[in-house]
Amino acid sequence: MTYQEKKSIVSLISTILIFGFYCLYMYPQFPEGRLESAETFRFWGSFVLVLMLISIVAHIVISIIFNIIFRITTKEKEPKFADELDKLIELKANRISFFVFIIGFLLAMGSLVIDRPSQAMFMILIASGFLSDLTGSVTKLYHYRKGV
Repeated sequence: MTYQEKKSIVSLISTILIFGFYCLYMYPQFPEGRLESAETFRFWGSFVLVLMLISIVAHIVISIIFNIIFRITTKEKEPKFADELDKLIELKANRISFFVFIIGFLLAMGSLVIDRPSQAMFMILIASGFLSDLTGSVTKLYHYRKGV
């Protein structure tokens, strides 16, 4: 397996674990009572912001640990440059990832149009962010395995 394939697999697994553990941690803290209260909006706002911060920090830490372990096990350094294939795969993965998020965003706005609770909008937005991250990692892995 190449460095990029291993990095994609680590990114995929870490995304699932970070999101899963964070959701399990936050689920018991969901406010009871009215669905449209200020406390509920505060919960979902903090849920999204803290998830983004934790995800960014965790991905940075995991990337550093991955590079250290990769260097120790293979005695090779991380590639310092990206060739045309790497750039093309990155662009394709980003395009598909953004497409998935935009579809989720439109579904979230559509849920408001059909009078679903605002919680549905937040859940759809969070799920589309998670799915777009997963889709990007899977796309990279697929293209590194099968080619462009």
